[in-house]
Amino acid sequence: MAHQNEDLVPRWYVIHTYSGYENKVKTDLEKTVKNRELEDYFFDIVVPMEEQIEIKEGKRNTKLKKVFPGYVLIKMIVTDSTWYIVRNTRGVTGFVGSGTNPIPLTDEEIRAMGFEDVPVNIDYDLKDSVKIIAGALEGFVGTVEEINKEKGKVKVVVSMFGRETPVELEFSQVQKVN
Repeated sequence: MAHQNEDLVPRWYVIHTYSGYENKVKTDLEKTVKNRELEDYFFDIVVPMEEQIEIKEGKRNTKLKKVFPGYVLIKMIVTDSTWYIVRNTRGVTGFVGSGTNPIPLTDEEIRAMGFEDVPVNIDYDLKDSVKIIAGALEGFVGTVEEINKEKGKVKVVVSMFGRETPVELEFSQVQKVN
């Protein structure tokens, strides 16, 4: 049963685990990858944690809390054998996806989680004319004034009611006008 996305590109997937098994799944998978020399297929296994500050009896404690209890994120190349290894790791209930096909996270989802910088490829540049394709100003055409790659934002000057108005938009909300 070959998977459709056997394109040998590592992508982020989400696996579902029994509650409380997240770190054990991560450790067991890392051991299996090392023992079977599969480092070319598994790139990162993450249990996203966030610091939580708790004040108890006047004492300030910092605790790490799981961001997504019951889930482990994994950057891997899905093949029949890598899929099988993950599926059969103790504590794993399955990939998040439909049926047997794990669905990789989108760049937007990865960016939103903030654990990997995904470069955004845009085909427009400063001073280019762009059309707004989403949001309140959909349909307007403007000129790119500023591009902020870190934030994934673009400042476009749009002519509205006879005056130039700068608006800040997401990269995905504009497209180059040819």
